[in-house]
Amino acid sequence: MKHADELTALLRADPERRRLIALVRTLELPDCWIAAGFVRNAVWDWLHDRPPSPLSGDVDVIWFAPCGNGAENDRQLEHRLLELDSSIAWSVKNQSRMHVRNGDAPYLCSSDAMRYWPETATAVAVRCGSHGNLELAAPFGLHDLYQAIVRPTTRFSEEKRNLFDQRLRDKRWLLHWPLLRVEENPEPRAQSLPDEIR
Repeated sequence: MKHADELTALLRADPERRRLIALVRTLELPDCWIAAGFVRNAVWDWLHDRPPSPLSGDVDVIWFAPCGNGAENDRQLEHRLLELDSSIAWSVKNQSRMHVRNGDAPYLCSSDAMRYWPETATAVAVRCGSHGNLELAAPFGLHDLYQAIVRPTTRFSEEKRNLFDQRLRDKRWLLHWPLLRVEENPEPRAQSLPDEIR
């Protein structure tokens, strides 16, 4: 739980991230989180003893509801967020439909969907809880994220390895965060951390 406490403290100390977490909560969507680079990059900056990088690229908002899962619904939600803050490149995706695009079995919830993402360190999310506390979802735990390990998930170490390698080239993470290291073996099967850390 040490890393979970560190991560919630890190996010609470970042006024911009804290503001956006609260803003997303106003959508009142089920199983809704801000995920991926929004959280990952904050930790990588901290590990490199840097202030938080500006939020560039997409801010990924994920949610899960079997009904209302069309792409048009997500576009409307993006528009609502843009009305609240047009400086952010919002990307909203209902994870209940994303398995079709990705060629996977149907996902059970947002955390389950993150198990199919390319890297273990990217599969982490945050939301504002009902009492204003920060809640985390981390289906692979936080070890790789805090050890600066870029590790493919099982799916991306096997049949989608070319996509993992392409992401490493395109994102240029190793140039921006030189302490990062790529681990070739897939994620461990057993995790000591629960999917959601409250």
